[in-house]
Amino acid sequence: MTHKAPDTPYELAIDCGGDRFPVSGSRPRLSWKPPRTAAGPDDAYELQIHIDGQPVRSALTVGHLLIDWPLSPLRSGERVRWRVRPRTISAASTWSVWHAFEAGLLDADWTASWITPADDPQTTLLAPGTRPTRTLRASFSTSEVVRARLYSTALGVYEAFVNGERAGTTELAPGSTSYDKTLYAQAADVTSSVRPGTNTLEIVLSDGWYRGQVGAFRKPAAWGELLAARLELHLEHADGTRQIVRTDEHWTSSTGPVTRADLMDGQVTDFRAPAAAGREQRPVLVDAVTAPPIGWSPAPPVRRIEDLPCISLTRLQDGAWIADFGQNASGWIILTDLGPAGTRTVIDYGEHLDPLTGDLTTTHLDCQRPGDPVTVFVQHDEVISSGTAGETFEPRHTVHGFRYARLLERGDAPLDTSSLTMRVVHTDLRPIGTFACGNEDLNRLYDVARWSFRGNAVDVPTDCPTRERIGWTGDYQVFAPTATRLYDIHGFSRKWLRSVCDDQLDDGRIANFSPDGRRIKLRTDQRLDSMTGSAGWGDAIVLVPWLLYETYGDRQVLIENWEAMVRWVEWAHAVARTARHPSRVARSAEPLPHEEFIWDGSFHWGEWCEPKPRAEDGSVIEAAPGEPEAWMKTDKGEVGTAFLFRSTATLAAVAGLLGHHDEAARYSRLAERIKDAWRTEFLDETGRTTVDTQASYVRALANGLAPEKLRNAAAARLADLIREAGTHLGTGFLSTADLLPVLADTGHADLAYEVLLQRTSPSWLGMLDRGATTIWEDWDGIDDNGDAHESLNHYSKGAVINFLHTHTLGLRQAEGSVAWERFVVAPAPHPSVGWARGTFDSPGGTIRVEWHTKAGQLEITVDVPPTSTATIVFPDGEELAVGPGRSHSSRQQAAGSRQQAAGSRRKPPHRAVPMTEHRRTPFRNPARPRSRDRCRSLPSVTGSCRPR
Repeated sequence: MTHKAPDTPYELAIDCGGDRFPVSGSRPRLSWKPPRTAAGPDDAYELQIHIDGQPVRSALTVGHLLIDWPLSPLRSGERVRWRVRPRTISAASTWSVWHAFEAGLLDADWTASWITPADDPQTTLLAPGTRPTRTLRASFSTSEVVRARLYSTALGVYEAFVNGERAGTTELAPGSTSYDKTLYAQAADVTSSVRPGTNTLEIVLSDGWYRGQVGAFRKPAAWGELLAARLELHLEHADGTRQIVRTDEHWTSSTGPVTRADLMDGQVTDFRAPAAAGREQRPVLVDAVTAPPIGWSPAPPVRRIEDLPCISLTRLQDGAWIADFGQNASGWIILTDLGPAGTRTVIDYGEHLDPLTGDLTTTHLDCQRPGDPVTVFVQHDEVISSGTAGETFEPRHTVHGFRYARLLERGDAPLDTSSLTMRVVHTDLRPIGTFACGNEDLNRLYDVARWSFRGNAVDVPTDCPTRERIGWTGDYQVFAPTATRLYDIHGFSRKWLRSVCDDQLDDGRIANFSPDGRRIKLRTDQRLDSMTGSAGWGDAIVLVPWLLYETYGDRQVLIENWEAMVRWVEWAHAVARTARHPSRVARSAEPLPHEEFIWDGSFHWGEWCEPKPRAEDGSVIEAAPGEPEAWMKTDKGEVGTAFLFRSTATLAAVAGLLGHHDEAARYSRLAERIKDAWRTEFLDETGRTTVDTQASYVRALANGLAPEKLRNAAAARLADLIREAGTHLGTGFLSTADLLPVLADTGHADLAYEVLLQRTSPSWLGMLDRGATTIWEDWDGIDDNGDAHESLNHYSKGAVINFLHTHTLGLRQAEGSVAWERFVVAPAPHPSVGWARGTFDSPGGTIRVEWHTKAGQLEITVDVPPTSTATIVFPDGEELAVGPGRSHSSRQQAAGSRQQAAGSRRKPPHRAVPMTEHRRTPFRNPARPRSRDRCRSLPSVTGSCRPR
């Protein structure tokens, strides 16, 4: 099928979020896809903009991506319709269809008060995870309305209802932000819910991310003590008059059927609770909180995305039921058969079943720090039936990561698969990429990695949807390039970066995770403070904005994060100048000249969670006592200095783009000095690194640290290390994503595929062979005995599927290109993959690539969008330039061409461096051992691989 662009501009959009309709701030940016007749990315266009009842305004612009708002700033609630057409001299062109959006209620125009449940000061005395929801309520009278807009937000998670009808489709609103500085509101069209006469407004409010439990050790978030909500209902009547209903002192608060709600621990609902009208109503507290200005999110909302049926239901000897939904995901279950009045159903959620008993087990997700008791992992819901017909349990004030659910204590109430559904819940990201090939193992791996990202995209990019659920910077820095090929992550990433900036420490360090509910920037936790500021993690503040610029052409995201980028890089440089690793102090009391550019004197996670060493029989060699302490003291300067170079070089490019020419020159010179220092300290004249690890060679080759004359030697040593490991990877957290591209681009494509298709651990297909439906944190997430270890949904290792796009399919953005104006199609065929096809919805239109081999011929078909150009690179190195439209090409495959296809003649893949009380666990099986591995046993780092 040909993906041909329409004859008019299409897919008009603004750079803002919204629920059922787009909602902006005062100055949205406009984008569209160019028509089939477009001549280039800098074509001229004419805009027509209609704001409410005002005359239509026109504006002229150049380009089609993220166009600045051309009129005066929008006012609160203004409704906009706009369209666009190419501006041509010879003939009038056709207009696009109209696109509509609304401005939200801007911060300065909010007149509602913040209201807090009357008993919330007493509720704070309860332990986090045990607190109930509260319902805030008010009534109002109105006449017939023609339009009703509900604007609402909260400090906590909330749902809003008009006459019992839920407003909007957003889940877990207002989302996860750094609440001391950033808070977003939601807008909903509730016209159909408002009726003439008396109406009722309700807000159901719970702890959420604001003061609920966060991280593996279930510490309470420290954003504030009291919950609060703010709401305005703007009504337009048929006679033209307007009315505003707002939160104020006339509202009341009461208990409700939800007696416990926590995003991590779960939710308890007792449907026997009296209806709202029958509950004791108490006056609310007014303006008892301090909140940041209210804004409008650039990201799409969290929604209920899809429903998965229960594929099996097994009864255990103790009477419990085990429901299997066939897929590890984030969300909750819907239970439609609650039994007769008084029936209690207890539901626990997890990723794994005990191989001996078939019961749910979550011991692999428990955490413990030295000297502390075990933090028992809990995902636990309960529901008590009122006996009312049609009653359904759907716990919307929590979210779980699970494949299995354990249901207990139902008495004689029956249970069958038709009454159970998994509701998948995450940010409603727009899919933009597809991939399929002639190897079903790789197709399955692609699907598993995609599911893993979906489960970790619940409003912010998290490391896992179970144990921690926090936005680790390193995880997203590693996976974000892959994510750009799966979904439109532009607004999602901009929203998260706002929190990264909000959480930055005064000295310039970047928090390990954001939004940071632990608030490490307040410097109240010495342990966390000492482990903040790691290379590869903090560098996300530089590398992710640069990725968004390259992928979407968004220069503004560089401006928004510029100050934070500079503060981070300057802090790292200062540490490199002033602090030294003890090993270098022992070598020389006075630092050698190049050492001022070696970043080795502060904490680094390093090449985190490299595969554990193995004996000749393949068994894991466990860490000896004392080794964790040794790890903490290990020199990680090679990793730190490599990332210091990468971020400094990237910052130089950003400075140049933003017109900071002095800074661009300074950071360029500094990057060269760091590169020279890395070579002096960590690379010898034969191309070997001093640490001699797979990861160090990947870094040297991917980041341009190895000089040209030593690249072949470094690549050969990398290949040797892989073969010495039995054709297994040995890379860890930071370099695994680059391993296969580096091999393929240095003449070792066959070896790259051998590693990719390896089935013994550590390997991706080994995970699949042992039943993975998402990517695991540990390569042996399920061991040979069937026992689980660590998180079974950790997306970072899934970054490997970017190789399927860039090399198996062969589609990558050209070096120096922005927003996919130029791209390369350079497949790396392999006997295990006879064909591949895929699409990518670029900012300029849909790119389609398909290739197959037949009778020694390689046939390639490429669809190029109107404003893009492409270069097809054949396995023998021949290049063919193609323009917009469909192109068919074929060439005879020469013997040995697979190696040539990825040899040194081919440019490396485009990368970010510019080259110059309630803890029920009835399912616990104490006979099953808890997971203990090298990562888990690190001092002060235990619980999985990192402190939370």
